[in-house]
Amino acid sequence: MKILTPEQMREVDHLSSTPTLILMENAGMRVTEVIEDRFENLEDLTIAVLCGKGNNGGDGMVVARQLILRGCFPFVFLFAAEEELKGDARINFDILQGLGYPATIIRDEHDWGEEKFELLDADVIVDALLGTGARKPIEGLYRTVIESLAEDFPRAEIVAVDVPSPGVQADVTVTFTALKPSLVFYPECEDAGDVIVADIGNPAELLENENYKLYLIQPHELPQRAADSNKGTYGRVLIIGGSRGKSGAAAMAGQAALRSGAGLVTVATAESVLPMIATSMPELMTEALAETREGTIANQSVSQIAKNKTVVAVGPGLSTVPETSAFVRRVLSECSAQMVIDADGLNAMVGFDGDLGGAVLTPHPGEMARLIEKDVEYVNANRLDVASGFAKNKNAYVVLKGYRTVIAAPDGAMYVNPTGNPGMATGGTGDILTGMIAGILAQEYLGSFIERLCLAVYLHGLAGDLAVEEVGEESLVATDLVRFLPKAWENLRK
Repeated sequence: MKILTPEQMREVDHLSSTPTLILMENAGMRVTEVIEDRFENLEDLTIAVLCGKGNNGGDGMVVARQLILRGCFPFVFLFAAEEELKGDARINFDILQGLGYPATIIRDEHDWGEEKFELLDADVIVDALLGTGARKPIEGLYRTVIESLAEDFPRAEIVAVDVPSPGVQADVTVTFTALKPSLVFYPECEDAGDVIVADIGNPAELLENENYKLYLIQPHELPQRAADSNKGTYGRVLIIGGSRGKSGAAAMAGQAALRSGAGLVTVATAESVLPMIATSMPELMTEALAETREGTIANQSVSQIAKNKTVVAVGPGLSTVPETSAFVRRVLSECSAQMVIDADGLNAMVGFDGDLGGAVLTPHPGEMARLIEKDVEYVNANRLDVASGFAKNKNAYVVLKGYRTVIAAPDGAMYVNPTGNPGMATGGTGDILTGMIAGILAQEYLGSFIERLCLAVYLHGLAGDLAVEEVGEESLVATDLVRFLPKAWENLRK
């Protein structure tokens, strides 16, 4: 599903073959329909529609008129002087007046202080104050009104038109044509409540503009496996990782790759670590690698081990011993298979100035900060730009982990994952993700490359969401994700 910035949305509206007055009418109707579906006996409810002077307010006036036509008579407030209304908003203001139902004009805090007492028992408040054109910080009358919504009307459900006004905590948001960034990214998304994307008549082909490259991941219908398939059909995965004291990371990655559906999974690890990984799951194959004095993988060729592998994932539990870091860069140069690089594999790539050949990198913000030689605060404040810039400059796919994990492709496309929860902020969940990405990328029948990558990230978060329902956020551990992967697959199949 496309995510459009306010500027892109205005461009779509401008290019639309549907007149703007009709777009506004459709927007108001969609909001009214949501209210009608969400609440029973509208005529018995106290409803207030709060309108600003822009198009968002015009949408609100359509909502008010549609409610009137349904036998409900809302309080309608305009927080501007009548002469400030322009265009379609002014037309809908005049239509309300023509019906004998003019909006009450609120010019200042004193007016609002007197009028709001009629609404203290409000059941529903429609927020049509500011919309996507709002500029922070909000001051003056609008700030007073927004603050009073939480203070004075605690029992009212708030329905936001397109996006909540800054500072408004909505229960449901009806947005138009496409998602908006504030409905997806933290912290603004916390105020949106349930989000409904409504079609208001913009031609679908306008959304296919090649400059609109931000998407929300949605699961696609999964194909069935062929009846005559065999283990080789679903890919051969090699996980390279593990070291003394960190055997669990490589083991979890291998287990996740198998549970994700890969046909064959091999874990290559330091020789002394191999027995622990081999006994963790009997279905895992293992390869012993020469090791350093520290019990990490020594710098050596893996060309024979990697031969005929579909996907090679390197990093979980490797450690940052210099010889092992050199080994990681050697693996990248030797392997022709699809690469997935995580954890200490990423740390080994710091300062690497070459082409990454379409490898998938899965950094958390700290690892991303090291890769671009910035601080974590910079990464967190510029997640989309950081991920996209690195992906394009290094010819790589970047899975920047965190709340609303972002996938950035070399062609500039970006995908945002809606699944996952704070319970997954625990050691090992990244290793599970590495294994899942490797396992799902190996199964070419599941879709295009980017569809498989998005599927792995989505499924990882979904398994976490299902696990939390049973064990809670505080008790969740990484292997719970592997345990709930079958249920997550079942959920997607349904």
